[in-house]
Amino acid sequence: MEGGASVSPEKAAESASYTYWVREASRDAAPLPAPKKIDPADACNRPTQSHLGSAWNRAGTWEEKNLNKWANERIKELLLSMGSLEFSGGKAEITDVTRCSGDAFLVTVRNKKRVGYTYELSLTVKGEWAIEGETKKMNGDVDVSEFSFGELDDLEIQVKLREDKDVQPQAKQQILKDLKLFLQPLREHLLRFEEELKGR
Repeated sequence: MEGGASVSPEKAAESASYTYWVREASRDAAPLPAPKKIDPADACNRPTQSHLGSAWNRAGTWEEKNLNKWANERIKELLLSMGSLEFSGGKAEITDVTRCSGDAFLVTVRNKKRVGYTYELSLTVKGEWAIEGETKKMNGDVDVSEFSFGELDDLEIQVKLREDKDVQPQAKQQILKDLKLFLQPLREHLLRFEEELKGR
């Protein structure tokens, strides 16, 4: 240094107010690690303890998997396969699932698997009833209010007829009462869905 005492590199470093790193591509810099796909055969042959979840999550920490696509399709399949319900004055069946909205998921946490879901449903019902000596075809709707995993004992439905102008009030009440009988088979089919979900 001119006109003063020379300062050692150690002293200069101590007096600096801040330091920073600049990463430059140079011949001395270590190359960035390249992503490597996990070979399923290698993952299976490693002598580690069994774990749940993905191969990359061997520690069994939090991992969540969305099962909506499977759940939506499976709920519809199960409900449309119910067939006809026979009543004292007629019969009816579910012909369409007009709304199937909600979420289903699988969570792995601390190497334990947990499943859950929350759904709402709207179903179209078609049937025929003997009313005043003649058979009348009737359409109705069954709405299933929000239900969740483990709560099917509390399942509730609302029923309504689409065209009821020509139906006497007493006959209408009987048809609505009949449609409420869909509650138990609906619960049974959704319990089956719940068991299948647990096996995912």
